[in-house]
Amino acid sequence: MTREISIRSFREADRPGLIRLWHQVFPDDPPRSAPQRMIDGALQVRPETLLVAELDDALAGAVIAGFDGVRGWIYHLAVAPTHRRRGVATRLMRAAEAALRALGCAKINLQVRASNPEVVAFYRQLGYEVEERISMGRALA
Repeated sequence: MTREISIRSFREADRPGLIRLWHQVFPDDPPRSAPQRMIDGALQVRPETLLVAELDDALAGAVIAGFDGVRGWIYHLAVAPTHRRRGVATRLMRAAEAALRALGCAKINLQVRASNPEVVAFYRQLGYEVEERISMGRALA
């Protein structure tokens, strides 16, 4: 029997499972996005916005919600393949939005790889729109 999806802040005991999840879902991430580094960075800045989802007593997904005082950002939303299509990603996003709203955030941005139209469709379903912008970046390390 499937239990309720539970969303909560990350606990240190979640680290091994979250590392496995992000390696599984984002296998081609560059070293600067290594799961250990992402977790440590999120915990240094706003530990309460590194959220995990539990389903059937397992870590089913996670997301980082960032806020710099101007805009919110969503990073590394991931759901384990065995737990997809159960509402885990939607629940994580709604919890991330609520956490950012509580911090005074008025707008959330996120980036999606252009090669992933299914994810674009997911975010559109949640009310996000594609904005005509050029995303630029520069690796510092």
